[in-house]
Amino acid sequence: MERTQNIKPFIVMDIVKKASKIKDAVHFEIGEPDLQPPPKVWELAEKAVKDRMNFYTESFGLLTLRERISQFYYEKYRVSVSPDRIALTVGTSGAFLVAYSILLNRGERIALPDPSYPCYKNFAYLLDIQPVFVPAGKESGYILNPDILRNYRDIKAVHISSPSNPVGNLYKEKDLKDLIQYCEDNGIYLISDEIYHGLVYNGKENTALEFSKNVIVINGFSKYFCMPGFRLGWIVLPEKFVRKAEIVIQNVFISPPTISQFSALGAFDYTYLEKNRNIFKKRRDFLLNELKDIFDIDIKPEGAFYIWANIEKYSDNALYFSKELLEKIHVAVTPGIDFGSNRTDRYIRFAYTRDIKELQEGIRRLKSYLT
Repeated sequence: MERTQNIKPFIVMDIVKKASKIKDAVHFEIGEPDLQPPPKVWELAEKAVKDRMNFYTESFGLLTLRERISQFYYEKYRVSVSPDRIALTVGTSGAFLVAYSILLNRGERIALPDPSYPCYKNFAYLLDIQPVFVPAGKESGYILNPDILRNYRDIKAVHISSPSNPVGNLYKEKDLKDLIQYCEDNGIYLISDEIYHGLVYNGKENTALEFSKNVIVINGFSKYFCMPGFRLGWIVLPEKFVRKAEIVIQNVFISPPTISQFSALGAFDYTYLEKNRNIFKKRRDFLLNELKDIFDIDIKPEGAFYIWANIEKYSDNALYFSKELLEKIHVAVTPGIDFGSNRTDRYIRFAYTRDIKELQEGIRRLKSYLT
């Protein structure tokens, strides 16, 4: 009971449930890509089913897929990563659990940006690890930096995401270098969540692996590769943690989903994926241009598929405001309080994971209701 008493409901999932019962609801709430993965993914999935590939793989996953991911790091970042350091996991959620369990002992402290993805803190609670919520708001560009972290003692690990959920901001090269250097100088482990890499519309994303072999990097197939239901992620480990991670995965997961692994071999079609990225960029540009006339937008999202909107001109309670929009005009958004407590009651998150016609209808309703 002690391990779960701090875990709060993920409010957006309750909103998703309610919105699913409203026939004409406009869905801005869920961070699930609506676009399809490359066609080769489905071809290989059908083949895997036809060939009855209903068996466990080794705990770290198919070597052929880990080799392909290794190749991906060289193609995209010019970074050499041994397949032996890559473990496939049950979604990135499985990777977070592995990372926390091999890095931190009971009672040790992990620094999380506030706001940030809510499941980070819940994995910490499950493992009796203490999450430390570090304000990362408008003033710092929604990033953690050494100047902020110096105010927090006894931190064992820092967990960031770039581009981030819920803001969509990006750690620039210098930001990432400085943070990694600070962590290494102070004996702190850095976990970099890079699940939205590939979905960057301004600037260039850098993997933390460009600057250190001591970081843990997490990525997966749900967002950029548009394969959320395949539940397949990966974690890149420093060599000294490879065996520890293998033991955890053997005991907790046995292995990642086999059919998903074979399917993912067809995911690396960069020409196709660039078309998807351009669709998301077009949606981002449209929605940002429209929302800035209704709400205050602190920062232009550079990646992912979210816009973080300040609602203070209408309300100081994001939860009630989100419920109001759903009930009155059937527009579903995510209240900021899902992501932390650093003034998050004044924000809501919009996801542009729907066709632009649906986004246009949502904007029409919002403007009519609010203005």
